[in-house]
Amino acid sequence: VQLQASGGGSVQAGGSLRLSCVASGRVVNSSVMGWFRQAPGKEYEFVAVSLWAGTGTDYADSVKGRFTISRDPAKNTVYLQMDSLKPEDTAVYYCAARPDYSDSYKYTSAYNYWGQGTQVTVSS
Repeated sequence: VQLQASGGGSVQAGGSLRLSCVASGRVVNSSVMGWFRQAPGKEYEFVAVSLWAGTGTDYADSVKGRFTISRDPAKNTVYLQMDSLKPEDTAVYYCAARPDYSDSYKYTSAYNYWGQGTQVTVSS
């Protein structure tokens, strides 16, 4: 399985971006798909997850109400819609996948496959 993330860029605070993660093979509908981010000098941080077959979602408190994760199985793609962006959202964003449910979905170690990352920069 290969994941290809895209959609990052530079925006001003309050702006929006939509990240995309395209998966090779038919994994999107059957996998847990997550987004993580890493700011300079910081650890990876859980951002959002779409659970198996789209049965549910979860978000970090820091993005709840501003970010929305969704999936399009027909396109093998998972999206992260980011609205009301803040400077503290600046980071490299990564998509990740695992083939089945895990209670540890907020941890990077729970995922088998990773995309290459896309940079998001939010200026004040």
